Amino acid sequence: MEAAMDLMRRISPNHTETALSALLTLLPQHSSDLLSQVDQPLQVLCDVESGKEFILCEYNRDADSYRSPWSNKYHPPLEDGPLPSADLRKLEVEANDIFAIYRDQYYEGGISSVYMWEDGNEGFVACFLIKKDGSQTGHGRRGNLQEGAWDAIHVIEVGVEEEGMAHYCLTSTVMLSLTTSDKSSGTFNLSGSIRRQMNLDLSVADGHLCNMGRMIEEMESKLRNSLDQCSPDYLSVDMATFPSRESSYNTGCNYYDDCEDV
Repeated sequence: MEAAMDLMRRISPNHTETALSALLTLLPQHSSDLLSQVDQPLQVLCDVESGKEFILCEYNRDADSYRSPWSNKYHPPLEDGPLPSADLRKLEVEANDIFAIYRDQYYEGGISSVYMWEDGNEGFVACFLIKKDGSQTGHGRRGNLQEGAWDAIHVIEVGVEEEGMAHYCLTSTVMLSLTTSDKSSGTFNLSGSIRRQMNLDLSVADGHLCNMGRMIEEMESKLRNSLDQCSPDYLSVDMATFPSRESSYNTGCNYYDDCEDV
């Protein structure tokens, strides 16, 4: 299992699905661990009831069905699929609305989804997902690349409130792939992934959603800066297809400051 995870960390995001399928065949006894620990490029499905697209991942999957954050129903239909509590569902709906604004301003397009569920320690977990297709035929207002994708996965574990404070553990993964072909740079292919973690104890006076939003904004800014250092200067225009170098966290415009929390 250790060797398998070491291999997956070195695999290009473009080949993750193929490599994971091969490992599941070789190591069926570790299938649960592999599926839960290996981040795959995000897939998208349309919620027929709401007419909106949502992102598929391990955190909204049960069997072969995926829960939509818009209708709170599984696709394909699943009778006994787990659902968040009423209070957590209310927070999930608000998070999806606000995160969509953040995504549109910061990414200039793309698809986002937020999922929440209770953990076993009286706290809860939230997963914030963004998928940006940066190709010229993709969704979004800036498509400079022949092919390109940015998949961001932010998982936040929120501890039990104690004396007006709560512990937040954010684990963020970004998978990037881009292919460009023009006179200035020639044909160039770049792909990879990066993962970082942040732990903070914060006051809950402003609400969980505000705290989580600020952490994600700060983390995305750091991740983008790290990826910039790994890419050649002549790809700066192509990288502009993805999140801007300065997030709203750094520019003083915070989309989470005025949110209402539960």
